[in-house]
Amino acid sequence: MRWISGRRSSNIEDRRGIRLSRGVKGGGIGMLLLVIVAMYFGVDPSIVFQQGSEMDGGSSTQTIPVQPSAADNELADFVSVVLADTEDTWKILFKQMGRTYEEPNLVLFSGMVESACGYAQAAVGPFYCPRDRKVYIDLSFYRDLKNKMNAPGDFAQAYVIAHEVGHHAQKLLGISDKVNAMRSRLSQKEYNNLSVKMELQADCFSGIWAHHAQKMRNILEPGDVEEALNAASMIGDDHLQKQSRGYVAPDSFTHGTSAQRVRWFNHGFQTGNINSCNTFKAQNL
Repeated sequence: MRWISGRRSSNIEDRRGIRLSRGVKGGGIGMLLLVIVAMYFGVDPSIVFQQGSEMDGGSSTQTIPVQPSAADNELADFVSVVLADTEDTWKILFKQMGRTYEEPNLVLFSGMVESACGYAQAAVGPFYCPRDRKVYIDLSFYRDLKNKMNAPGDFAQAYVIAHEVGHHAQKLLGISDKVNAMRSRLSQKEYNNLSVKMELQADCFSGIWAHHAQKMRNILEPGDVEEALNAASMIGDDHLQKQSRGYVAPDSFTHGTSAQRVRWFNHGFQTGNINSCNTFKAQNL
């Protein structure tokens, strides 16, 4: 991916020097399992905490001088460039729709972070909090993406950010609010189905970003799209469940299968059209 010469975003909050410590009551192994299930590309981590356990009242915050490695500094720089690129792309797309794009902040953290959606540990993975409209990421996730998920490459890393920014676009367009408003009226299976459609649409939106970024700024190098498609396939519900438990339970899917995630990213990349990403009305996901 050609990114070195790209613009850097001013919407980065670097909290890597802030260490949080917060107790958990009623969690234990059950909470860890919930986090593992939701650890990649979640919409709202507060859902995990609400279903698992409550955080107790005891907490402490410590600011520690950080001396990031050269590799971490390069990753932080890369994240800033990708975020800026999504800003430039979505501003144009929203303007074409007669809307104004509000840029999200992206928070870099280490270990644990406090968001408007609650406290989240790095194990939750990158996430978007609709309550404060911020994207959160611990850069150690990229090592997991490469080493544990077998999805290396800078464009695979860019896809992660673009997916979370896709959730921000859903928030601005009112899509996520409509879905969340239906939560109390649906069974868990029905809501899981809606969640899958939300996630696949965010994949499609990330493909749209890639389409327009390539068209306007020629960011792609040979193999980049394949990196994103590989990352999408590695974080499908079926693949993750097969790895973690040895079998798959389709009714519990919340993000879509590997094939579905690949299909919708590629669909967005090929069409570049937001209207083509209506997963909620698609007859075949």
